[in-house]
Amino acid sequence: MFGRFWASRRGNFAVATAVAMVPLMLGLAASVDLTGTSDDAAQLQNSLDAAGLAIGTKYQPTMSASDVQQLGQTFFAANMSAADAQELSGSLSAFQAAASGDPSAYFISASSSISRPALISGMPAWQATRTASIKVKPGAQACVLALDQHADNAVNLQGSTSVAMSGCVIAANSDAADSVNRGGSAVVSAACVSTVGGTQGLTPPSAILSCGTPHENQYASFDPLADVVPPAYTLCLPVPNGKTVTLSPGTYCDKTLSGKITLNPGTYIMRNVVIKPGGNGSLSGQGVTIFLMEN
Repeated sequence: MFGRFWASRRGNFAVATAVAMVPLMLGLAASVDLTGTSDDAAQLQNSLDAAGLAIGTKYQPTMSASDVQQLGQTFFAANMSAADAQELSGSLSAFQAAASGDPSAYFISASSSISRPALISGMPAWQATRTASIKVKPGAQACVLALDQHADNAVNLQGSTSVAMSGCVIAANSDAADSVNRGGSAVVSAACVSTVGGTQGLTPPSAILSCGTPHENQYASFDPLADVVPPAYTLCLPVPNGKTVTLSPGTYCDKTLSGKITLNPGTYIMRNVVIKPGGNGSLSGQGVTIFLMEN
C-alpha cells in the first residue's frame, strides 16, 4: 500500500507547487520592499539635497548650531511631506545638519534615515541612510535684489541713468527673459549680475561687470529681510526744497524725491514716497536701510 503511494505521481505537482510558492512569495515580497525602499531613499536624498542648498544659501557665520538644524529641518520636512506619515516621522527625528568652515568656503552637511515596514508581517523593516554635502563659496554681496519671481524688467535701467556698484551684485529672482534690463544710454558697472531668468542689454561698453558676463539661470536668492519687522512709523519729516537735498533718518510721507539726494546713515521709512532722481539726479548714502511702505 505504502509502496504504491510513494510510487504514485498523481498530486505531486500540487504538493511541489505549494512548497515552491513559499520561497517565491518571499522573493516577491523582498522585491517589492526593495523597490519601495529604493524609491524612499531617492526621495530622502532629494530632500537632503534641498535642505543642504537651503542652508548654504542662507547661512551666516553668526548662526548657532540649533539655527542651522532648524533651518535645514524646515526645508527637509517640506520636501519629505509626500512620504508615509510613519516614515516621515522617523526621518525627521533622524535628521541632522551642521555647518563649518571660514569666509573662504563653508561646508554644510545633512543626513537622515528612513525605515520602511516589511511587506510580510514580523519581518524586520528595511532601512536606508543618506547624506548630503554642500560647499558654499561666498561671492560679492548683492546690493540690489529684486524678489518678484515672474516680473518683466524686475531691474530696469533706462534713459541716461548711471549705476556704479563697485564690489556689489545686482540680483533678480524673476524667471523672465528680461529680468534685468538695460536700455537707452544707461550705463552700469558692478561686480556681477545674477538672475533666475535672462538679461538684456548688459554688454560692454554700456555694462562693465567684474565677472565678465551676467550669470543667468541661477538659483533664486533668499530674502535677507524676510524676518525683519519694519520699524514703527514716526512723525512725517519735511523734505527741503531744491534740487540738491540731504535727508536724515526718519519717516517721510507722500513725496516724490528727485534731483541729487544724499541720505545720512540710518533707517528711513518712506510712506507712499516715490524715489525718482531723474536724468541728472542721484541717490547716494552709506549705512542706509530704506523701507518703502504703502506704495
